[in-house]
Amino acid sequence: MIPTTHEVRFTRVGLFAGARCSLPLAVSVFAYGLVFGMLARQAGLSTLEALLMSGLVNAGSAQFVALGFWHAPLPILQITAMTLVVNLRHLLMGAAVRPWFARLAVLPTYGSLFFLGDENWALSMRELDAGGRDAGFLLGSGLPLFAAWTSSAVVGTLVATSVPDPARWGLDFAFAATFIALLAGMWKGRSSLLPWGVAAVVALASARWLSGQWHIVLGGLAGSLAGAWHDAD
Repeated sequence: MIPTTHEVRFTRVGLFAGARCSLPLAVSVFAYGLVFGMLARQAGLSTLEALLMSGLVNAGSAQFVALGFWHAPLPILQITAMTLVVNLRHLLMGAAVRPWFARLAVLPTYGSLFFLGDENWALSMRELDAGGRDAGFLLGSGLPLFAAWTSSAVVGTLVATSVPDPARWGLDFAFAATFIALLAGMWKGRSSLLPWGVAAVVALASARWLSGQWHIVLGGLAGSLAGAWHDAD
């Protein structure tokens, strides 16, 4: 049951609860953060530049996409446009957690949303669906993931010369493994089949027929619309 906005609070209890839930995921985030750091170093970024990108952008998939365009002269407009496209899903994610933040003060709201990512969004949605009333959960679950992501970027740049091929160690699968684990935790039975199936079909078709990263946006949007239609029916 989703709480009404007047029931919501923001406490340290929620912060610590979120942090405890996200610690296992932080291990996986660190693993694919290493891959980003290695690739960033190979693309010519310094350790400081990789750290700043991870700390300020804080969007894993968008950062991987940006590395694909990282060459001189730097195509700033193209990188900005692709980052926007890849991160459009955050509009849907932000709307989904609105019951927690609609009436909270500006500082806890936007301070928390800066740390909104796929992993802690999934954890927060599970908490929200279970009737959780403490919005501090989102920030608490985001902080360990942020720490793992930024620190692993640094370590990745430092070991890039020692591990030139991350796939050889299976590190490239850490990203996919994390989301498989999140999906398993969000499964609600047969009611999940329609939105998940629609999202998968649209994403796969988009990846096959469209260039760029449109499959991320279109798959998420199609799945969300299918879920909304199913719940309204």
